[in-house]
Amino acid sequence: MKDVNAQEAYEIMQKEPSVLYLDVRTVQEFEQGHPVQAMNIPIMDMIPGMGMVPNPEFTKVVEANIPKDASLLVGCKTGGRSARAVEILAQMGYQNLTNVRTGFVGAMDMAGRVVEPGWSMLNLPQCTSCDDSATYKHLASKAK
Repeated sequence: MKDVNAQEAYEIMQKEPSVLYLDVRTVQEFEQGHPVQAMNIPIMDMIPGMGMVPNPEFTKVVEANIPKDASLLVGCKTGGRSARAVEILAQMGYQNLTNVRTGFVGAMDMAGRVVEPGWSMLNLPQCTSCDDSATYKHLASKAK
């Protein structure tokens, strides 16, 4: 699996505007802040009383919105969910995949300490209410 840190992901997006950033965090995490130009398709949902559970619509919504030949940077909070999403996307036939191993917050050690800063810690361009077409609600509506 190819992987980059958040700074490298940002630089790729600057050099190659056709590259898509897929943020696989929950809707709530995405709404609190995300990389500019990111689209949100959560791989997991937060269910009160149950915690994180797999999003059963993930593959369906991805296929409805992202062409198989797209060049994708896949990010989450700290790199774990995005690594899993890259595995799933590869099984679906996507080939140009790169995991953003530091995610939005940063890569952490076993004690929860940040060992490599993520998108937000590097103060890379982010927003909380960017283009509605990038929201999960909008993207999921295309998969109906």
